[in-house]
Amino acid sequence: MRRIAHRTWIACAMLLMLPLPALAVPAITCHCFTDRSFDPAHPTVADPYFLATTQNSFFAAAFGVEKRTIVVKKQKGVSGDDLWVAYWLATRSGADPDALLQERKTKGSWRQVALPLPISTSRKDRVAAALKTTTTDERLANAVVDELLLRFRFHNEAELAALRKAGAGNQELVIAAVIGAKTRQPAIQLYREVKGRKTSWGALLQRAKIEPGEIQSVVTTMVTGTNGSKSR
Repeated sequence: MRRIAHRTWIACAMLLMLPLPALAVPAITCHCFTDRSFDPAHPTVADPYFLATTQNSFFAAAFGVEKRTIVVKKQKGVSGDDLWVAYWLATRSGADPDALLQERKTKGSWRQVALPLPISTSRKDRVAAALKTTTTDERLANAVVDELLLRFRFHNEAELAALRKAGAGNQELVIAAVIGAKTRQPAIQLYREVKGRKTSWGALLQRAKIEPGEIQSVVTTMVTGTNGSKSR
């Protein structure tokens, strides 16, 4: 795995060395990870990768897009918050998410982008409510993630509220749900164990017998519901 990680680092470094005109993007944020497997001697080093790949897998499954598409957009400088909101608006309005991302740059806020879109106001969801008020992109993105987590039954209302209150971010909400579903442990308990430095996300994935290469398929199965009805 170290050889793979080294090659990944080199590839990422070469990408960053390319001239910006050749990349044709305003900013590059490298999402290359040098550590992608759990190391008991260094239990937390691969956690950033596990958190990112689990969230990207959830995004891809929830919106029916290729995971690689999302990763590439992030590498080109598109923020995770903007991606959540753009794809949510696209699914509700039929608009192209890339066009919406461009409009966001022009209009300066997602609220202005959403105003002319044919989005039903009869549905009382979190995102529609958030769009009616002046709010930050982060809060809008959180509302999208919360709505999707509830829709696909990764969490119930009480569990989600408890996790948010405890300080869980979007990545942590997803990975805690995935591990919790496999181990039959409450997601809030898993989150507190990691935040209390009693364990790591990598160690919990090992406990759940989820290998790094299996994360995407596990998440996709949870979203599509092919693992049966999920009760909490």
